[in-house]
Order: sequence, then C-alpha cells, then structure tokens
Amino acid sequence: MTDPVTVWRRLAGSTVLLDGFHALKHAVRFGAEVPVAVTADRAATLALADELAPDVREALAGLLTQVPHETYASFVPRPHPTAVAALAVRPSRESSLEKLAHTPRTAPVVVLDNPRNLGNAGAVIRLAAGFGATGVVTTGTVDPWHPTVVRGGAGLHFATAVERLEVSDLPPGPLFALDPEGDDIRGMKLPDDAVLAFGSERTGLSPELRARADHLLSLPMRPQVSSYNLATSVAMTLYHWSCGVALRAAGNRATHDDAPAAARSPHLPSS
Repeated sequence: MTDPVTVWRRLAGSTVLLDGFHALKHAVRFGAEVPVAVTADRAATLALADELAPDVREALAGLLTQVPHETYASFVPRPHPTAVAALAVRPSRESSLEKLAHTPRTAPVVVLDNPRNLGNAGAVIRLAAGFGATGVVTTGTVDPWHPTVVRGGAGLHFATAVERLEVSDLPPGPLFALDPEGDDIRGMKLPDDAVLAFGSERTGLSPELRARADHLLSLPMRPQVSSYNLATSVAMTLYHWSCGVALRAAGNRATHDDAPAAARSPHLPSS
C-alpha cells in the first residue's frame, strides 16, 4: 500500500484540498477523483459517515487512511474539527467551460464580479450547488478553487461548474446584474438561461459588467440599510428564480390534471 504521506506530498501542489469531512463527503458524492484521504480518527470519521452520509460510507471507508494528528495537521492551513483532509483532482477547464456554454440551459449561471472575500465566494458556490445552478463564474484575480473558497463551499465545487473568466467571455444568455438602481426583482421573471451577476459588497459591479448587462435588478431593502451580504443576495435571487420554476411546474400539473382522460392517456382507447 502506498504511503499516504508520500502521495500527499507528491500531489499537494496540483490538486484541490478538501478540508474537513463535509468537503470530502460532497466531493465523493458528486463524483470527484480523490487519490488520497486521511483522518486522525478513522473510526470516528466512519461513524460520522454512518450518521450523516450513509450513501458514501463505503466509498469513504475505501479512501480513508488514519495518520497521527500531527501528520494530519501538517497537511492543512488550520485543523478542521473533524480532522479529515483529502486531495481531489480538479475538473478540467475544458469540461467546465463546456457545461457553462451548453444551451439550452435549465438553470442560471451565477457570476461574481471581482469578488474579494474568499469565504463569501465559497458560500455562494455552496448556494449555487444547492439550487442546482449550472455553475459559478468569477471575474478578477481571485481563484475560485482556492483552498479557502473550497472550504467555504464544503466541497460542492464538484456539484456545479466553477471557473474564472473575463467579462467578455461570460456564458451566453440574458445578463441580469444586481444593482441598487435596478428594477425591483419582484416584478421580474428570471428565465432558466439567465446569467445572474453580483458585484462585490464594497465596490459593486465593475463598469465593464454593468455596461454589458441586459437588465439591472435590485433587491428589496429597508431604507438606510447599506447592503446585503453577497451570499445573501445570491440566495435571494436564486430563490426568486426557483419560485418561478415551481409556479411553472404547478401550472403544468394543473393543465395535465384538467385535461380529458383520453388526452392524458393517448395509448388507451376512448369509449
């Protein structure tokens, strides 16, 4: 059996750090390739898997190697309470770009325009994965696969497409940008192929992205409140989109239920 310390040291500079049990759980659940995974307490980690992730328990059992706590701690910037860490192979840029560019889309792409806070970027990726967004794109200098972003995203980078792009290279689709001067989002229907852009909390949208926007939207906010947290703004916007999806689905069910029986079952003979 290959020594996990040797494997870790060989791969650490070219792979994605999965910091903590939940990051590893999600990465495995969504098909990540994990060449090495360690824990300071294998029995406790597998007990946690029995409780929280029985669907991937056997996969985790096959991956995890127990190492001394000092060895585990040397692999991560700061130890996680679950004392679990792993390395995963980052999806190819080509495959991510293909997913982002594919049309027709059934869910929006989220764009973070020049984000500055790594933890916020991770939280947005976690939200986007939860809502089933097509992907998350960042502009600017922040690497969306930075270990702090992956930790904030709980490993859910592997559940959606995550890439960094220039504003000029954003995926196709109508671009809706959140801006205090925009129209109230509550009066707008967001299409499934929308590109939803959010600026940083401090500086807002870049002039380049704002100029490219097809629509400017604003979130309801009490006067004299300065702003929402970035992740909160994304959550509100994706929830608004998802409500439209739910209403359309309900309408389709109602139409189906109201249709004559023969029309609903074309293969059954009518009387």
